[in-house]
Amino acid sequence: MRSLGIVASALAVAVLAASCADPESADEAPAADDVTMGVTDDSVVIGTHQPLTGPASPGFVHVSTGASAVFDYINDNGGIHGRQIDYRVEDDAFDPAQTMDVTDKLIDEDEIFAMLGGLGTPTHESVIGELNEEGVPDLFVSSGALAWDQPEEYPYSYGFQVDYSREAKVQGSFIAENFAGDDVGLLYQNDDVGPASHSGIEQYLLDDIVAWEDYDPGVPELDGQVAALKESGADVAVCYCIPAFLGMAILQAQAIGYEPQWVAPSFGGDVEIVSQLIEEYAEGTPAEDVPPEAFTDGLIITAFLPMAAQTDDPWTAFYREIHDEYNDGAPFTDTTVYGMVQATLFAQVLMEVGPDLDRETLLETLNSQEWTGPGLVPFAATEDDHSGYSGVMVVQNRAGEEPELLQEPRVTDSDGGEILPFDLDRPAPEDVPLFGGTS
Repeated sequence: MRSLGIVASALAVAVLAASCADPESADEAPAADDVTMGVTDDSVVIGTHQPLTGPASPGFVHVSTGASAVFDYINDNGGIHGRQIDYRVEDDAFDPAQTMDVTDKLIDEDEIFAMLGGLGTPTHESVIGELNEEGVPDLFVSSGALAWDQPEEYPYSYGFQVDYSREAKVQGSFIAENFAGDDVGLLYQNDDVGPASHSGIEQYLLDDIVAWEDYDPGVPELDGQVAALKESGADVAVCYCIPAFLGMAILQAQAIGYEPQWVAPSFGGDVEIVSQLIEEYAEGTPAEDVPPEAFTDGLIITAFLPMAAQTDDPWTAFYREIHDEYNDGAPFTDTTVYGMVQATLFAQVLMEVGPDLDRETLLETLNSQEWTGPGLVPFAATEDDHSGYSGVMVVQNRAGEEPELLQEPRVTDSDGGEILPFDLDRPAPEDVPLFGGTS
């Protein structure tokens, strides 16, 4: 890999923009002043709502720090077409009412050009209508809900992470093949995460599922749900949970002598964060003397991005360099990488647009080509498909070692389509024009 100084050399190089259909009709297009909102000759203002506090903050607080580090690196190396990226992060505490307030601020006071990576299903659902009515590009939502992939209703909104149904399909197929005959219990967040995940995993395991237990992210307690999973006899426990509740579930299970095979999705299985939370939760209990990594050893995880523990991956190594320079003292986690990939993809699109930046050209450019980079699976962003990443790999956490790859990345759809292998020409950082490549 090239050094940071070398790969930064082409940051100010313009790339000609491609063109395709306008996402809105002429009658619905925003006023000319609006399409360049937030853009000046030397900066572009973008915003995001993130749970810097509240029940989702453990782990997810690192999404915006990861994105910030990449933007700081880009800005220190000349910006994009001479513009600095002005990244405004607002705390919504994972509360939809606060999401609406901070989004109003970002649109009306900060006059953002685009929203990037707004985090959470119930939170972002509360503002998606406003963003689209105002003509604000709403890129790479940090949630696997299907709502972001509705281009006819929400032409300005685009998904990012693999949706919950696709991810659960791959999990269900893997469990059916590798844990045949085992009973399966589900623990899931009581919003769109639950139904969307069920529609995927039940395609392969409906007859094997013996428990459906939900939780409220505002209620930090899982004693009853974990006890019910144990009573059901579930050999495999699939936790469609954010990191705080995955850690809580694993620790509570150990406390009552329940030791299933835990399976976690990409949005909850950040091992570094989950282990830190388990250590915190275990204080003052009989488990406080147990190394926290012992609780996550053997955890099966699905993922669509390179993981922080995969040190041989060129993108992980590249991001680690940036992290060490711009996030000194902060942990380097999977959610850090998640934010870094979002920032990279957004910056790639800005680079491709060229110096004449406006909202309509941004979306035309996003829709116009296949985007490759850090992701392990194909990324969908076209006029008719706003779904984002299209599949996952399956790995198993091994304490003190790199994750063990159990199944190569595979892709599928959100309905009843097959789960398929694929070929992806995945570039290294130095092959990407943003970071020094020429093609």
